[in-house]
Amino acid sequence: MNPLTLFELNHFVHGILEHSLRDTYWLQAELSEVSESRGHCYLEFIQKDQSDGRLIAKARGQIWRNRWDFIRPYFQQQTGSVLSAGMQVLVQVQVTFHELYGYSLNVLDVDPTYTLGDMARRRQEILNKLRDQGIDQMNKELPLPLCLQRIAIISSSTAAGYGDFCNQLHSNPDHLVFYPQLFPAVMQGEGVEQSIIQALNEIAATQEQWDVVVIIRGGGSTADLSGFDTLSLAENVAQFPLPIITGIGHERDDTIIDLVAHTRVKTPTAAAELLIHHQTEQLNRVLQYSERIHTASTALLKQASVSLQTYTLRLPSWVTTIENQQRTRIDRLTHTLQNTVFQHLARCRSTHDILDHRLHAAARQMLQQQHTTLDIHQHRIQAADPHHVLQFGYSITRLNGKALKDAEEPHPGDILETILFNGKITSVVKMKLKGS
Repeated sequence: MNPLTLFELNHFVHGILEHSLRDTYWLQAELSEVSESRGHCYLEFIQKDQSDGRLIAKARGQIWRNRWDFIRPYFQQQTGSVLSAGMQVLVQVQVTFHELYGYSLNVLDVDPTYTLGDMARRRQEILNKLRDQGIDQMNKELPLPLCLQRIAIISSSTAAGYGDFCNQLHSNPDHLVFYPQLFPAVMQGEGVEQSIIQALNEIAATQEQWDVVVIIRGGGSTADLSGFDTLSLAENVAQFPLPIITGIGHERDDTIIDLVAHTRVKTPTAAAELLIHHQTEQLNRVLQYSERIHTASTALLKQASVSLQTYTLRLPSWVTTIENQQRTRIDRLTHTLQNTVFQHLARCRSTHDILDHRLHAAARQMLQQQHTTLDIHQHRIQAADPHHVLQFGYSITRLNGKALKDAEEPHPGDILETILFNGKITSVVKMKLKGS
């Protein structure tokens, strides 16, 4: 057996495929890679298992420059997007095999309506998820503040739309003052979602400093809007605590964030006009209120002037009336006071007479009690008088002028004096007898 070289085998396969697969085929697949080089577009097609997402097929493809120059602008015009990874496509392909590069698919045409249908389906799935969570109308339900001056802008710093927006704001005919601040973000390509979410997080950290958020994109291609159609970005916009105005700058369709934002306008310039119109309405309302206040205050002043003049004319008579009323009131109070004083004095006199009578009676009673007490004491004193006792046969013996109480005190030869009721006796002690 003569072995084949690799080139011979590949050439053999090439011939079989070229002979067997002469027709073109419409292929449904997902793009996993898209790149351009030297005017050609290189693709990688994949298919996943619907049940578990497992990769079950893969193939390389290319759109040569002579076809890519027509396919690219038409696809962008129809879909508002460019071919990108993750996109579902319906492509017309021709199977090719090259001895050096192997098996690949030569893309002859791309059906944008299929991709549009898939994009609409994915967008509808996202909207359904937002509705199921009950958040799809949250940002729309936020009231617009009466004053929309402090504007947080999410845009690319180099975008022409950002410049148009700022110029429109600052050149408004009523010279309204706005305070815009840019929060830079990527507005096309793969970084759109995360970049805008990061800018929203920065604004939310200082939300009390802002009245409204404006997301604008313009001045460039209207293609590559897929970054605005993601669930994560839609959830952040729908639940943001400040009203969000979108002016992404495309005419064909609304993106997901357009559908969940508070207000959607077509262009950055239209977003600026919306803010100017809102502030102009508020200014006119303030001016109307000011005019009403001026008119009402003028009428009130005139009415007050007339009333003041009327009161001025009536004042003298009012004063006279009040004086008479007060004089009558004083006379009445004086009379009442006099009566009250007289009544009080009468009560005091009556009370004084009663007290005086009671005092005299108490004094007489007290004197009588004291006389009785004195009589008792006098009788007691008289009963205790020694002279009174002596009349009953008692006597008092004294030694040296002192009453003698003990027979042991005198000595023989002492002179004793005995006092009787009538007179006294003097005696000399001759002897003492001890008491039994």
